[in-house]
Order: sequence, then structure tokens, then C-alpha cells
Amino acid sequence: MWGINYFNSNIKQNCKVVVKLIKLFKLNTVVEEKNNKQDNKDKEDSKQKIRIKIRAYDHKIIDQAAKTIIDGAQRSGAQVFGPIPLPTAKKKYTVNKSTFVHKASKDQFEMRVYKRLIDIIEPTAKTVELLTSLSLPAGVDVEIRM
Repeated sequence: MWGINYFNSNIKQNCKVVVKLIKLFKLNTVVEEKNNKQDNKDKEDSKQKIRIKIRAYDHKIIDQAAKTIIDGAQRSGAQVFGPIPLPTAKKKYTVNKSTFVHKASKDQFEMRVYKRLIDIIEPTAKTVELLTSLSLPAGVDVEIRM
């Protein structure tokens, strides 16, 4: 009546129940983590943020422009992250020196585009006004997104 088979079948049933409980527990924790991540995203999205992308052909000029933007934003009381250097885009061009006889001789030219990223968090009206009236050196492309 109480042989080995009875205990083995009982253990198997208990193991199945335990496995189901573990799966349910894991599902609940995954759902809670997703809800927490969504709540954090909602909190981050509620903050206003300005993202500034700067591009230039000369690294000295782009650093100078980034410094003027950051100084102005900090003076107005905004929190600034950056400048974050983005990868430099390198475009290479190969051109023949001669069109007829000396086809093997070629010139190579390279054009580099330096990029920086600046994030301004919780900008004030003074910050926005300062950004619109900035005077930056020639050869700097500024893209502002809100």
C-alpha cells in the first residue's frame, strides 16, 4: 500500500506544482519590472530637454562653439550634459592626377566632419533666448531640437 511507487508519484506531482509556482513567480517579477521601467520613462519624458548637435570641419572651432553654448546655458541656470564627442565622419576622395598618360598617379583627399552633442535639461526662458541670440564662429552648423 505505501510502497516506493506511491512516494515516487507523489514526489513527481509535488515537483510539477513547484515548477508551476516558480514560473508564475518569474512572470510576476517580469511584469513588475516592465511596469517600473515604464514609470521611469514617463518621469524622464516629463522633463523638458533641448538637444543640440554641432557639426564643423575644424575641431578647434567646434570646441570653441560648444564652450560658448555650455557657458551660456549654465549662466542661465540650466543643467548641461556634454559636450559628447560623436564619431568623426571621414569622406575620402581619390582623383587622377593626369587624364591621359599617367593614369597610375592619383591624389587622395580627405574631408572630416567633427560632431558634438549637448543636452540641456530643464531649460528656462532665459536659456532659450540665449540660444537663439548666440553668435558662433563661421563654419559651425548647429541643429537644435526640443
